[in-house]
Amino acid sequence: MNTRVMAHNGRREAERAAKGSVTEGAARAGFTARGVIYLLVGVLALQIAFGDNGEQADRRGALAEIAQKPFGAVLLWALGIGLVGMAVWRLSEALFGSTGKDGHKARKRLLSLLRCAFYAFVAYSVLEFAAGSGSGGGSSDEQSKDVTAEVLQWPGGQWLVALAGIGIVVAGVWIAVQALRRAFHDKLKLGAMSPRTRRMVDVTGVGGGTARGVVFAAAGAFAVRAAVEYEPDKAKGLDDTLRTFAATPVGPWLLVLVAVGIVMFGLFSFAMARWRRV
Repeated sequence: MNTRVMAHNGRREAERAAKGSVTEGAARAGFTARGVIYLLVGVLALQIAFGDNGEQADRRGALAEIAQKPFGAVLLWALGIGLVGMAVWRLSEALFGSTGKDGHKARKRLLSLLRCAFYAFVAYSVLEFAAGSGSGGGSSDEQSKDVTAEVLQWPGGQWLVALAGIGIVVAGVWIAVQALRRAFHDKLKLGAMSPRTRRMVDVTGVGGGTARGVVFAAAGAFAVRAAVEYEPDKAKGLDDTLRTFAATPVGPWLLVLVAVGIVMFGLFSFAMARWRRV
């Protein structure tokens, strides 16, 4: 009996530690790092829309932009550490549950685990870039094509790529719908905001989340096309996906609209760093 009580108390202590100030700080640092990357990707996409094709409008392009600034190496390491914090926070949610309704249910914990894996990968890529002084890794387009080509050679590879693409499309639609529904209200300390701040958060949350969802859905659609046509070059990373918007009959103005939305999502991430309930 004592052993069971001690185990229970140990779990309670671990859960309190996971939800303590250190984990909260890690989460807020992660949202800030995410905001910086999305903000820079949006700015690079705007530059492309207005005719400057020099930089990749993806995570690597954003990191290259930072590396050129004074104290760029320090900023890159800070971003990578911030994203590690995001991964650690998501892992604590997977282990002990998250705040809010149904936070302890298996579905929410699994989603947190998947987010942990995603942010761990992103953090690794940022830290690798920082350690290599900006020379390592390829663009998102190269990575997408390489991974697609590899998977297509597997038994049932076409189906795997197609299912992955469909999953990304569904995720993109879900992200956009959640943003339009303002589902993020459930995660924010709305009472701590002034009416003006709340309006600004709503604008950036709805506009930014919708743009992010559209980009996800478009990238997923290209993956499905690559699978159906058995052509890995049809797969597109973030940069190529954004450039595709400029090639539509609407012209570069659609890319401008999406790029502004990505900038807004970066700003919304800063708001999450400040007012997110952790």
